[in-house]
Amino acid sequence: MKTIQRHLFKCFVAGVVALLPLGGTILLVLYAEKQLAGSWLENQPFYRFGMGIIIGAGTVYLVGLIVSSFLGRWLWSQVDMLLMHVPLLGSLYQTLKQLLGYGAGPDAMFKRVVMVPCDDVPGEQLGFVTDEIALPNGDKTLAVFLPAAPNPTNGRLIYISGEHVSPLDVSVNEAMKSLVSAGALPLEQSS
Repeated sequence: MKTIQRHLFKCFVAGVVALLPLGGTILLVLYAEKQLAGSWLENQPFYRFGMGIIIGAGTVYLVGLIVSSFLGRWLWSQVDMLLMHVPLLGSLYQTLKQLLGYGAGPDAMFKRVVMVPCDDVPGEQLGFVTDEIALPNGDKTLAVFLPAAPNPTNGRLIYISGEHVSPLDVSVNEAMKSLVSAGALPLEQSS
């Protein structure tokens, strides 16, 4: 009797483990379609399931295509400046830009990109310098945020001597793209 119960339990757990990713994917697609289709698209006579996702993905692609062109970059910079000057919304917009690595200049959250040695495995991990602290003896300690991939909003903050890190000639934005893609987009160092 116990072997039958063990067999049933083992198969049930195996089935749950097998179906969770599939069920999660189906629920995510259904939710995304419902949100993207909205009330106006699903009421149209030409609407078919999946059009919301296709239109959403197409819109993101077109924006990417536009901002990749010379004229599109100029236009986007004008929209960016306009959004920065809107009360309340401008502060939120600027904070989100900083978190995503698009901020630049002296007020940027992340100053530069470095490689920090790992303690648990032989290798290095990507880090963003947030502050540089001069110690009384003349040494410099860096505040380095070590983000998690593919979600760079998670991570940890360490304080490490500047001599223990290797600077990278990569923009913060490029490093963020590499992190979000879990390394699929390689770091392209400037020359």
